[in-house]
Amino acid sequence: MNTETAVTTSPILAVLAFVAVILILLFLIAKWRWHVFLALLVPLVLFGIIPGIEQNNFIHAFETGFGSTLGSIGVVIVLGSIIAEALRHTGAIQTITSTMVEVFGRNRIPLALTLTGFILGIAIFSDVAFVILNPLVHSAAKAMGVSISVVSIGLVGSLQLTHAIVPPTPGPLAAAALVGADVGKTIIFGGIACLIGSLAGWIWGQFIAGPRIKTLPDDEFAGEPFLDGDHKGLPGAFASYAPIVIPILLISGQSISRLFLAEDHFIRAGLVYIGWPVTALSIGVWLAYRNIRTEEHKKASKNAWIEEALKVSAMILVVTGLGGSLSAILKATPAVDVISGFFSTYGLPAILLPFVIGIMGNMITGSTTVGVITAASLVAPMLGSLGLSPEAAMLSGACGSVIIKYVNSSYFWVCTSLTRLSVKDAIFGYGGATLVGGLASFSSICVMWSFDFI
Repeated sequence: MNTETAVTTSPILAVLAFVAVILILLFLIAKWRWHVFLALLVPLVLFGIIPGIEQNNFIHAFETGFGSTLGSIGVVIVLGSIIAEALRHTGAIQTITSTMVEVFGRNRIPLALTLTGFILGIAIFSDVAFVILNPLVHSAAKAMGVSISVVSIGLVGSLQLTHAIVPPTPGPLAAAALVGADVGKTIIFGGIACLIGSLAGWIWGQFIAGPRIKTLPDDEFAGEPFLDGDHKGLPGAFASYAPIVIPILLISGQSISRLFLAEDHFIRAGLVYIGWPVTALSIGVWLAYRNIRTEEHKKASKNAWIEEALKVSAMILVVTGLGGSLSAILKATPAVDVISGFFSTYGLPAILLPFVIGIMGNMITGSTTVGVITAASLVAPMLGSLGLSPEAAMLSGACGSVIIKYVNSSYFWVCTSLTRLSVKDAIFGYGGATLVGGLASFSSICVMWSFDFI
């Protein structure tokens, strides 16, 4: 900490202010139901008027943190949201689901849907994806003669996992920017952890919770044509997967090339630009727009889809910016050294800190995005002192932000109402899937961290 630019040099004041910001943030969201933007802005503004705070340095840290964070990630978040809109409207989601069912067969539809959720959660907000897939969930359960929970639980868990952990979904993408994580590495190792967590959630739904919940599928949703192989009017398999897979391969390829190729190698040099997230996701937008088949979609894609994507992105952008401000302010205080010293003194694994903050943010606010961004914001200034890599910190916090979805989560209510489960059964089934999946993913991250992969 540079004393000339310090917000405060008092360790006691810094730690008390740190704790107060967290408590006020969570209280405003949980008790008074404030929007997360105001709930984060208010404690930050109050932070600046505490006696003993150097206000000029505070203002500088606030503005610098906000601007630098959005400068590195703002356009990418919007591009990811545009891809999601295009996938939703062009029918690519249905094609992806149909191909997964065809590969695994009708007798393994719960597994097929779980892996479908693993893929779609990377690009689509989990509640939107579940709304689209809900008719298929009921049709599949009816065809298999099982309860709705057997088919839906794995899907609910996997959609939430990749939505929370794997870029270019906006939440983890923002968190990666806040801690300075390599996006390609985050995709690769986060994807591995999510796959393990998704399979754990599928086991929970298929063999443990699902058979104990007796709610039957609703006849109102049975007989969806894309379950029966009718792909008329839908884009092909390659065209549907490409907007998700190609950008991920380009971004990941850039990171891999830095590990194995010399700096002047022509492949590494070429991937510097094409693997830049802005370029990669721009290619994803172009690929998604190639699936447009109707005049109505052609017109909507020019304005309506963009405007909807901007609406979705706006909250994440401003919250991410404020998260950057919070990180910059905390970095200019002794709180970083005090907290990291506490973990060192008591021998606590540093990777637990972002995980616990992610759990608190999610369980109190009900928002995965708030959980992962809060964890990244608070831990970012401490990485050097804690001995955590940016990738380990971001992925740990993201795993915590999944635990546990229950009645204060909008996603919980979307899934519960559409599958007609009782609240008690939904907490057991869907809450259990996010708990099991989150713990399995976090365990995977811990193993990778202990072997210095991240």
